Amino acid sequence: MPCADETVPALPRHVAVIMDGNGRWAHRQCLPRVAGHRRGAEVVREMVQSCVDLGIPYLTLFAFSTENWRRPALEVRLLMNLFRLLLRREVRKLHENGVRLCIIGDRSALERDIRQLVEEAEALTCNNKRLQLNLAVNYGGRWDIAQAACAAIAAMQAGEFALEDFSEAHIARYLSLADIAEPDLLIRTGGEERISNFLVWQLAYTEFYFCDTLWPDFDRTALEHALHSFAHRQRRFGRTGDQVLEGDCFASD
Repeated sequence: MPCADETVPALPRHVAVIMDGNGRWAHRQCLPRVAGHRRGAEVVREMVQSCVDLGIPYLTLFAFSTENWRRPALEVRLLMNLFRLLLRREVRKLHENGVRLCIIGDRSALERDIRQLVEEAEALTCNNKRLQLNLAVNYGGRWDIAQAACAAIAAMQAGEFALEDFSEAHIARYLSLADIAEPDLLIRTGGEERISNFLVWQLAYTEFYFCDTLWPDFDRTALEHALHSFAHRQRRFGRTGDQVLEGDCFASD
């Protein structure tokens, strides 16, 4: 029996974003690249507020990849200084707005004062519930899988499970963000159409949305376009379209 098409458009519970285009934006404005990164940081603030307003509980942003160390040393230093500044200036505001901040990635390469700021920020905001903001810093999807595999092997060697029982679930439990739902929607700005080693495992069934808008120009309207696209997709997870529709009918009974 067909279902009436009167459902409210679905919002994703978890949005992940590859924030691309800061440097190109600055170049078009005849500004130094760091100006693009600074404007991009302002857009992060706007994105967080939009997710809070819309009731989206999880937002994960790709801030600095394991490959970004290959950029010019001056740009890397400026990016790290910007990260310091944001941790010092923005965390109190996040806390006041009920936002929990989590940093994912390999912290060992970060300078000691940055690691200290990260720990303080996470401790201050750990009980907040309105939005969990995950910043991926010195993060790579392959690194994430490798460190999770190492942890799973250590657990096996400690006798927690036998080798013949090993499964993907044993890796999944040690991944970054293992304690929350995987992303429903990935947004990449800047015109590129690849995931660039971001959340390689976690994006297995994520819906992708690519747009030409450079990150510093990505506003609430651009986010709503992405959410509109997501709301009109059928997520099958290996099932047929008819099975999904039947499930929706039963769910509404």
